[in-house]
Amino acid sequence: MAGTSEVEETIKRISAHQGVIGIVVVNNDGIPIRSTLDNAVTVQYAGLVSQLVAKSRSTVRSLDPQNDLTFLRLRSKMHEIMISPDKEYTLVVIQNPNSA
Repeated sequence: MAGTSEVEETIKRISAHQGVIGIVVVNNDGIPIRSTLDNAVTVQYAGLVSQLVAKSRSTVRSLDPQNDLTFLRLRSKMHEIMISPDKEYTLVVIQNPNSA
């Protein structure tokens, strides 16, 4: 994993983008490691996104066993959620899609 200062710098850089509401880093067990959101919202996003990533990854692999999930983007009226799963961690960025 990248060093702590590199992770903090990346979170700062992403947070500076217009419309970003929050960032959550989740481990493979669904436990939030780092977040810019309050605890209750962080835990909610971590649990739900972990389930969504697992199901999405399973679907991608069912369609093509040689393939893997690399990025997932959801958009609703209120939020856009960008999910980037990796081997050990998943990065979740929540933003307001109407502020850009």
